[in-house]
Amino acid sequence: MREVKVAKKALAPITSQCCLGGVTDIKITAAGLRALKGRQRIAALTAYDFPMTQVVDQAGAQLILVGDSLGMVVLGYPDTTLVTMEDMLHHVRAAARAKPKGLLAADLPYGSYATPTDAVANAHRLVAAGAEAVKAEGGRSILPQVTAILQAGIPVIGHLGMLPQSVREEGGYHIKGKSDHEHQALLADSLALAEAGVSAIVLELVTPMVARELTQRCAAPTIGIGSGPDCDGQILVTTDQLGTSPGFIPRHVKGRGDLRAESIKILTTWSENVWNPKTS
Repeated sequence: MREVKVAKKALAPITSQCCLGGVTDIKITAAGLRALKGRQRIAALTAYDFPMTQVVDQAGAQLILVGDSLGMVVLGYPDTTLVTMEDMLHHVRAAARAKPKGLLAADLPYGSYATPTDAVANAHRLVAAGAEAVKAEGGRSILPQVTAILQAGIPVIGHLGMLPQSVREEGGYHIKGKSDHEHQALLADSLALAEAGVSAIVLELVTPMVARELTQRCAAPTIGIGSGPDCDGQILVTTDQLGTSPGFIPRHVKGRGDLRAESIKILTTWSENVWNPKTS
C-alpha cells in the first residue's frame, strides 16, 4: 500500500473549484474540498431540511452532510441503524432545494452498501435526489464498494474510527485507536481510502494522537468529530451545537447554544398569551 506524505508545495493551486474557508459565493466541489488539504481548515456541519441547510450554508460550512444522525435528532430513533434509504432520500431532496454553496453530501444508510452493486445503485439514488457526494462507514472492508462508487463518477467521503452504524455489534460508542492494533488498522484504512480517491475522511472518536498521525500521513483531508484539534477540519451534528438535540449531547461539543430552552421560553410566552389574552 502506498503511503502519501503531503507537502504544501505539491498541492494543486487554488482554483475556482475550491475556497479558502468562511462565507463564500464560490460553489465547492468534491475536488475542491480535497484540494483544501494543507491550505485551509474545513468547517463541516449536518443539515436535514431546507431551512437548516440555508443556515449552515450562510454560516460558511464548506461541507454540509445530510447525515443518518437524523434518525436520532429528527426521527426519534435510538441509533442510526433504523434509518432507511427512503428517509435519506426525503431529507436530501429537502436540503438540496436550498442550493448550498457548500458541498452537499449524504450518508449511505445502514444496509444500503453491503455489496458494490448495492452501493452504486443507492449512491445513484442519493445523487438523483440532490447529493453531490456520498459517505460510507468503514475502511478496507468496504474498499470494493468505495472503488465501485468512485468508478461510477460519484465522489465519496470516508468515515473511520467509531462507526455509528456498528453500534449494536460493538455494544456502544467507543473511542478508537487506543491499542496498537486499532492504531495500525486506522492508518492502513485511511491510506487505502485516500489512495482510492475519497474527497475527505471523517475521523470519529479517534484518540487525538492517532488522529494527528493520520492527518499528517494521509493525502485526503481528515475531518474530526471528538478526535482532537489536529485534523484538517471539524464536523458536528448541528443540533448538538445549537443545543436542540433531544436527550444526550456529546461532551466534545464545546461552546454550544441553548436554543431548546430559548425556544421553549418563547413558545410558552405565546401559549400563555393565548390562554390569558391581555385586554387593551
